[in-house]
Amino acid sequence: MKLRHLTVEKNQVLYIKLYPVISNDSRDQPPIASFNIGMRCSARDHPNLGHPQIEDKQLKNPGDFIWAIETPLAGKIIIEVEFIDLKIEYQDPPFSIWKESVLPLGRCMEALFSLGQMLSENILPDITINDSNGSVPAHRAILATRSPVFHSMFSHNLKEKELSTINISDMSIEACKVFLEYIYGNIKHDVFFIYRLSLLQAADKYDIPDLKEACNESLQQDIDANNVFERLQIASLYRLPELKSSCLRHFVKFGKIYDIREEFNSFLQHANRDLIVDIFQEVLDALKGF
Repeated sequence: MKLRHLTVEKNQVLYIKLYPVISNDSRDQPPIASFNIGMRCSARDHPNLGHPQIEDKQLKNPGDFIWAIETPLAGKIIIEVEFIDLKIEYQDPPFSIWKESVLPLGRCMEALFSLGQMLSENILPDITINDSNGSVPAHRAILATRSPVFHSMFSHNLKEKELSTINISDMSIEACKVFLEYIYGNIKHDVFFIYRLSLLQAADKYDIPDLKEACNESLQQDIDANNVFERLQIASLYRLPELKSSCLRHFVKFGKIYDIREEFNSFLQHANRDLIVDIFQEVLDALKGF
């Protein structure tokens, strides 16, 4: 669960809001947080401000926690947040993901590490995945647990069940190994970043929503003039409305469309009709503000 959205709105009153990143997790299981929040100002004569401690506050929407500060401010503002506890409504009552009363985090990590060992050390595999330039051993039960597509392959009298092999011809051996590392829970962040486009394709093909959401969130974080049109096509192909909105905001609301006019014209010649309509609708909405 990621809690990284801290926004500040300053007019005559300073509004500080704390809310989670919008994702499937935060929508289905919004965090329940206990925390302290305070503010320091660089002006020497300005006192530090502190909000009364917040306990068991559900944070789902931007309006769930708002701290209005009417005191005049000057200089640099530093906002400090100290989380005391964080709970999720995975069961009733909600339980803390930090306290050891449920299950020590170290024990969970040991179990996850052991699962990863099954892949990395080739422990008793019972299925072979063949790709475009190699093969990787794996385990039916783990694949079936993580993907309904794999589950269907092994549950019905298909060739994958009979031959104990799966042919994945549209992935390289390196991408296939990284895909399995994600499934087994031992993928590294830098490796994920490198192969996220291949992982998105696999997540969509094999119906793994959490991987698709992880790719979706990652692809929104580094949109620029060099990749915005490619990301738009990806968003359209894999039905990622959040990614599409982020791309549209990048070159419409932030004025980037004027910096990439030639690329934009080339893009319009090949983009599908629905995507072009969305772009011009975004442009029209932006112009309403002038």
